[in-house]
Amino acid sequence: MLSSMPRLPVPMLPLLLLLCTMQAHAHSAVVKIARVITPVATLDKVELTLAWPDDAREGRLRMHAARVDAAELGYHFSALEWECPLRRDGNGGWQCDGLLRAGGSAPAMLSINLASASTDAVLSSKQARLAIHRRAATPDDTTIELSKVPLAWVQALSSQAWAAGHLRAGSLDGHLVVHAPEQPPLRVSGHLRATAVAIETPDGSVASERLDGGFDIDYRSFPDATEVSIDGRLSGGEFLYGTSYISLTEGSRRFAIDALRKGDDGWMFPRVEWNDGDSLRIHGSAGFTPATDLQTLDVSLESSDLGSLSKGYLSGWLAIAGLSGLQAKGALEARIGVKNAQLAVVDARLYDIALLDPGTALAFDGLDGSLRFSDGGVVDSQLQWTSGSLAGIPFGAATLPWRSSQGDLDARADIEVPMLAGVVRFEGLHLRLPRDGKGFTMRSGLVVDQLELGRLSAIFGGPPFSGTLSGTIPVMRYADDRLDFDGGLTMQLFDGRIDVSALAMERPFGVAPSLTADFALHDLDLRTITGVFDLGSINGRLEGRIDGLRLVDWSPAAFDAELHTIRKAGVRQRISQRAVQGISSVGDASFVSSVQGKLIGMFDDFGYANIGISCRLSNEVCSMGGLHSAGAGFTIVEGAGIPRLDVVGFNHDVDWPTLVERVMAATSGDVAPVIE
Repeated sequence: MLSSMPRLPVPMLPLLLLLCTMQAHAHSAVVKIARVITPVATLDKVELTLAWPDDAREGRLRMHAARVDAAELGYHFSALEWECPLRRDGNGGWQCDGLLRAGGSAPAMLSINLASASTDAVLSSKQARLAIHRRAATPDDTTIELSKVPLAWVQALSSQAWAAGHLRAGSLDGHLVVHAPEQPPLRVSGHLRATAVAIETPDGSVASERLDGGFDIDYRSFPDATEVSIDGRLSGGEFLYGTSYISLTEGSRRFAIDALRKGDDGWMFPRVEWNDGDSLRIHGSAGFTPATDLQTLDVSLESSDLGSLSKGYLSGWLAIAGLSGLQAKGALEARIGVKNAQLAVVDARLYDIALLDPGTALAFDGLDGSLRFSDGGVVDSQLQWTSGSLAGIPFGAATLPWRSSQGDLDARADIEVPMLAGVVRFEGLHLRLPRDGKGFTMRSGLVVDQLELGRLSAIFGGPPFSGTLSGTIPVMRYADDRLDFDGGLTMQLFDGRIDVSALAMERPFGVAPSLTADFALHDLDLRTITGVFDLGSINGRLEGRIDGLRLVDWSPAAFDAELHTIRKAGVRQRISQRAVQGISSVGDASFVSSVQGKLIGMFDDFGYANIGISCRLSNEVCSMGGLHSAGAGFTIVEGAGIPRLDVVGFNHDVDWPTLVERVMAATSGDVAPVIE
C-alpha cells in the first residue's frame, strides 16, 4: 500500500539546495556530482542536464540521483528522477514544473520556483499538496505547508520514533518549520491537524481508527537521542492499547506528551497529561521498553463521573472480566506506580460508588473509602459498602480493613457479610496481585452460618422450603482462574443433612463459570421433599449421593447420582398414585403387577419396600438405573403389601433435555400412568 503513495517531501530539501547553486545558461550543460552532503540528506551520483536551444523561450531540465538518504528523518530513495521545462519568471528567477519519480513510488507533480532570495516548491498528488518555502536569508530553515497530505507520506519519519507503528490511513494539514543547522539538533516544529487517522502494530496490540485532532509538535534529533514534545486535542475516534480500549465520542480532550529516547533504549515520557473533563484527568510520567511494553509509571488520575469513565475507557477490561454491561456512578482519585514492569504503588480514594451489571446481577451500593497497595513498607486503608448483590443474591453492609506491604494485601480483621438472614465470614483474607510472572492469587478461610436456603430458592424461582446452610472451609484458594475449597459445607434441609465436599470453581469471575462438587444426602424426609416439589406424596427417608457434579454457566453438564430409600423405625413407607405416576414418567417406566393390576386404580396410595433410581450424565445423555435389574429393565419401585405395585424402567439412556422436561411435567401433575 505504501509503495503506491508519494513519499517525497523531505528528501526534496537537499535537491533544492543543489538547484540553488546552479546558474542557468542559454545552452546545453551537464553537471555530474559524486556526492552532495547537506544537513538534511545525502545524494549520491547526481546528474543534472540542461538543454536550452538558442533563441528558445525555455529549456529542459533533468535531474537524476542514484540514491537519496535522509537518515535522521528515515527516508531512503533510489533512482530519484525529475524532468521539467525550465523558464524565466520575469523577475530574475526560474520556474520548473514536472513529474517526480522515485523507485517504485507513484509519480507526483513537483513545481519549483527559484528566485534570487527564496526557493519555493510544491509537491502535489491528487488532492494532496505539500508546499516548501526557503529563504536565502535564513538558510537553515525550511517552511512546509501541508494540505490533505496522506499520513503514509510521513511513515518513514514516524518510524524513526516508533518502528512498529504502521500508519494505515488518515491525512494531515498544517504548518511545519524544519531547522537544519550545521550542528545538531535537526528540529521540526509546527502545528498539524490530523483527520481519520488509523494506526496499527503488527501484533495488533496497538491500534486506532478515525482519530481526529490538532496538535503542536516539536521534534529534535541529536546524534544519540531523540526528543519529542506534543500538545494538542483529540476530538473523536477509537484507540486500543493492549486490553485498554478507549472510545472518544463527542467533545475534545486535551493531551500533552514530552518524550525522550536515547540510542536503542525505550521511550521515556517525563510528562504525560490527559484531560477529558469529569470523565478522566491524568498527569504523570511513564517509560517503555524498546518493544513498547510498559516499564515504569507514576501517574495521578481522577474521575468525578465513573459512568463515562467505564464506557469510554474501561470497556475492554470489563469485557474480559465478563462485565461488559457494567453501569457505574460515583467518583474516585488514585495514584498508580509501576516499577520494573510490576505494580508498586496504589493509593486510591473512592467516593460513594454504585455499580450494577444486569448481565451478571452484580451490584454494589455506597462503595466508599480508601485502598492502598505497596510493594515496600506497610500501608493501611479501609473500604466499605452499604449493600450489594452477587448473582442476584443480596448481601448487606460490610467493612474491609486492609494492610499492604511487600506486594501483599491482607485483611486486618475478619470480614463479615450479612447474607440470606445469616452471615458469611472471611477469615485471614490474603491477596497477592500479579507479579514476577505469576497471576493474581487469593487465600482465605470461609465460615457460612445459618444461611436460609428458602430465600435462596425464592431468588432463583424455586419452590418454597425451609432449611439452612452452614459450614466451615478452613482454606479457600484462588489461582489461575480457579477457586478451590478445603473442607466442606453442611445443609440442614428436609429434616436431614446434605454434605457438600470437593467444591471448586473455574472462571468464577469470568464468562461461563463452572462449578464442581460432591453431595452426600443423609436421612432426608421424603414427605417434605415431595410436598415442596409437588410430586404427590411419599412417606419415608431418603439417602444417596451426587458425585462429580459439574455445572457450566450454572447448568448441569455431568454428574453420577444414586438415590434410595432407607428403613427407619416408626416411619411408614407409602407412595401415592400421583407420585408413582411421576416416578414412572421421569424414569420412562411402567406399573407392573399381576391380577392386582385391575385394582390399582381403586387405591390412593400403596406400600413399598424400596425405591431407588440412578443417573450418570455425560454428553447430555443420562444413563439410568434402579434398585436392581428386571429382565430388560430395572426396578425403580419395589412394591409391598396388597395390591403389590412395582415400577420398572426400560429406557437405560435418556436425553438430558427430555429428562428435564419429564421432571417439569411431573411437578405440574401433567402425567398419566402406564400399566402392564
